[in-house]
Amino acid sequence: MRNRSLLGIATIIALTACGDESSAARSDQQVAAAAGEENSVSIADWDARLSPEELERGRLDPAWRQVVQLDTAGLENDSTANPETFDDISAQSINTGSMYLPLYGSVEGPSVLRAQILLDRALFSPGIIDGHWGKNTEKAIYWFQDREGLGRTGRLDEATFDRLVDVAGGPSELVRPQRLTDEDVAGPFVSIPEEIYEKAELECLCYESLREKLAELFHTSPDLLEQLNPDVDLSSVTAGDEIQVPDVRSEDAGRGADVARLAISADGFYVHALDASDRIVYHFPSTLGSSFDPSPTGDHRVTSITPDPWWHYQPDILEHVDDDEPDAKLPPGPNNAVGLVWMSLSIPHYGIHGTSAPETIGYTTSAGCVRLTNWDALFLADRIEDGIPVEFTAGGEERG
Repeated sequence: MRNRSLLGIATIIALTACGDESSAARSDQQVAAAAGEENSVSIADWDARLSPEELERGRLDPAWRQVVQLDTAGLENDSTANPETFDDISAQSINTGSMYLPLYGSVEGPSVLRAQILLDRALFSPGIIDGHWGKNTEKAIYWFQDREGLGRTGRLDEATFDRLVDVAGGPSELVRPQRLTDEDVAGPFVSIPEEIYEKAELECLCYESLREKLAELFHTSPDLLEQLNPDVDLSSVTAGDEIQVPDVRSEDAGRGADVARLAISADGFYVHALDASDRIVYHFPSTLGSSFDPSPTGDHRVTSITPDPWWHYQPDILEHVDDDEPDAKLPPGPNNAVGLVWMSLSIPHYGIHGTSAPETIGYTTSAGCVRLTNWDALFLADRIEDGIPVEFTAGGEERG
């Protein structure tokens, strides 16, 4: 994974991010405390890991459909038996097997994985690529159909699949061999403790294993990458070894697009990058605030972009934490609460950032900030500039 490089001297950010407006008066003290330290972000929550049962409930939650206008005419007869399972996934089945269409609902397997890889390449991110259909894939399909003038069903039908293949560049193989480089396998790898103050003593909140790093590098879940490489110990591979990986978007994908503004749906749980004509350029599933800790509303802008941020842990702005506990500074890394990049917003205390738990994106809520997978956050940060307008909307039809 390529990190955005720092330009000039280190930027110091001292924010009471993600929703604690009552703490605004403390900003001067925070700035003073952070002076002379590296990039520091204060947030009012951190990523909570979800159980498999919670992830499954979030994956199939249909609530996002309430903010869009699904084209449902005729769908009652639009069904097919899909016999595929996750265990059917292999490099060969993805590249040469049959495509089952239409695709929707509680399904999994090679056809779902093909759809997710194509969406990633078409810059309509499904979030984590895992071979399981869910609302993040459905949302990406819906908004791709909307942009391309297709029936907005959220289901992958034949017309949508054919157009998706074209936009994704018509790859001959969606799973390809990757000969690992020194950079691919480089550490360090660390064991990350549960206790905050022990985390603060680490030099970095790095990946815990090469398996975890390789999964993020290719936008997948570790389980999916292992399924594609059944006889490989992904934590023991070395430079020169070859593994099978999804052929995800390139580092240069979409770089020439003119992003005029960002539109964030608080109820739809996604971020859109739009051009001057309000055409969707990029789509990302996201985690946003809840009704208890809502995300902002109205028009704002990105004020700064900070790679590799430190996390300023402040008990006095955190729920369920004793205010008398001391502050701590947690080092940067992909397992930092704000991930690998922070995009500060003009409304005090809020930002768009990465995550230490990519599998939870879109399936849980934050205390108001906007979380993306690390790879989506880095992709977006590398394609926008300071000052770009950001609009928060309640619904989903944000384009004029």
